[in-house]
Amino acid sequence: MIANKIEALLADKGYDADVMREELAKAEIEAGILAKSNRRTPIPHDRTKYCWRNLVERLFNKLKNWRRIATRYDKTKGSYLGFVSLVSTLQRIPFVHKI
Repeated sequence: MIANKIEALLADKGYDADVMREELAKAEIEAGILAKSNRRTPIPHDRTKYCWRNLVERLFNKLKNWRRIATRYDKTKGSYLGFVSLVSTLQRIPFVHKI
């Protein structure tokens, strides 16, 4: 089995710490972390990748509106991921088929 290497960590300002950035650099992982406003020397970030973090976060917030997903009623990995796929599809239908 081939392990996938993490290319980038996309996180919000709460993860902006020198220690975190050093550990990511050691592991050769790109830090897509927005710099805190009180940082003396702001560190640039990839805005395009940071926008993807926002989209993923909004998707999880919409999925958590379904109590079955938020409380993890399904015991097996397969049934849980199946329901997440179903809800993701239901969330997408209004954008594909305009009524």
